Amino acid sequence: MKAGRLCLTLPLLLAACAGGGHGSWHGALQCAPYAREHSDINLRGDAATWWWQAQGQYARGSRPRTGDVLVFRATHRLPSGHVSVVREVRNNRLVLVDHANWEPGEVTRHAPVQDVSPRNDWTRVRVWWSPTHAFGKTVYPTYGFIEPYTPGNS
Repeated sequence: MKAGRLCLTLPLLLAACAGGGHGSWHGALQCAPYAREHSDINLRGDAATWWWQAQGQYARGSRPRTGDVLVFRATHRLPSGHVSVVREVRNNRLVLVDHANWEPGEVTRHAPVQDVSPRNDWTRVRVWWSPTHAFGKTVYPTYGFIEPYTPGNS
């Protein structure tokens, strides 16, 4: 596929991160059902809505821990947002995640995600893009991390 076609197709494929209640990661590959299946976070709907759904049900934070779910905001490139499961914290600016459909139709394991936010609060990240063996050029806004326990019980 030519680079121009990929640029036009990628946003549509990433839009499949909706978790609108149908299918599962075994069927139509979507990030939200995959994250729900592979974490202790039980939320539904579009990935970008998970942050607000988690309020009062799960702790939320700006520092990653293994098992957290990183929630990407909805953008023109990610109309439904995106969610990734943190598998390893390498340092205060780098985590490895598992996620579905970042690379169209694929589950990616141990993908590096780099915090590039000015305040080191994980509100802006770059994500590894395997086809180029490098971090992508796009900086994505995120809400932060949903933690797999209730507020006050950390």
